[in-house]
Amino acid sequence: MSDEVNLFAQQETNRRRSRWLVVGFVLFFAWLGFGGDFIFYLATQHAPPEAYHHVFPWFGLLLTAVGAGMARYSYTSGPTNILKSTGAREIIDAQTPQEQQLVNVVEEMSVASGISKPHIWIIDDPDPNAFATGHDQADSNIAVTQGLLGVCSRDELQAVIAHEMGHIKNLDVRLMTLLAALVGVVALIADGAGRVMFSGGFGRGRRSSNDRSSGGTNPLVIILFVVWIVSWILAPFITRLLAMGVSRKREYLADAMSAQFTRNPMALASALAKIEGASAPTTSIKGGAAHLCIADPLGRAVNGNEGKMAELFGTHPPMPTRIARLKLMGYEQSQHALSGTPSSAAPASA
Repeated sequence: MSDEVNLFAQQETNRRRSRWLVVGFVLFFAWLGFGGDFIFYLATQHAPPEAYHHVFPWFGLLLTAVGAGMARYSYTSGPTNILKSTGAREIIDAQTPQEQQLVNVVEEMSVASGISKPHIWIIDDPDPNAFATGHDQADSNIAVTQGLLGVCSRDELQAVIAHEMGHIKNLDVRLMTLLAALVGVVALIADGAGRVMFSGGFGRGRRSSNDRSSGGTNPLVIILFVVWIVSWILAPFITRLLAMGVSRKREYLADAMSAQFTRNPMALASALAKIEGASAPTTSIKGGAAHLCIADPLGRAVNGNEGKMAELFGTHPPMPTRIARLKLMGYEQSQHALSGTPSSAAPASA
């Protein structure tokens, strides 16, 4: 049995890859701050005794403190702001048969996944889509569009909700909210740093330091400085790529969790095909929440294609690949059923 088909091997593979991407994100953020301190330390270590010697990493610590404060605010208010921006309304008492079915399905998948029932929201948008948000299982939210309720059968809706439950159970909602906050922080700080560096202030300080230096300029310092400056210029792009990479791996993982909770991977494959076949983007969901959705709400072509470009620049895995993997799970499940052996898509025992 291949790892691509095996449900639990796929879950572990996606967890491992997303962990490495998060590590890369943290290391890159550290390089932006403490890398500058290290370069300045090398540049000033051979300066005359009366000149400034950069020893204390104040730039890295300052960047970390400012970034942590901004990220904390964005992280804390993120889920509420996302729900508000979509115009979502919470379902307290179901008023229609569709709403009651949604409530029933969420309750069923809460039991199957072993987590608390999340708050349920409906977005009045005709395009089928769904997302989960929150910080943990205690304050989780699942939002679906009116369009999703209109096109999905009960089994398909159950599979989509199970997918979102997978995000909640794996704490993807926390991880993606945090990464979105950090991406925004890096973009803001990079913009501010760029204004300072290109205004000439940084360059004047560097020339003054060189004038005081008796040993000339270290080629290593020049190389590191150039790399550091380029890193700052590309920081918003690089951090967004890393965050998108984490998002793609977590989507594969949530697909596999849906198969585990429902024992019906074909239902999610069918739902994804209907979502992909919708003619219009989800206008109520803005770009800031795009990475949370089960399908790209902006309808960008890169997310619907296969290949290296889609795997690198898409916010979501290529939809044909996701559907193919789910169909393979369904085929494997049917083969196990015929042979009388347990299927890897069976839910974990409580």
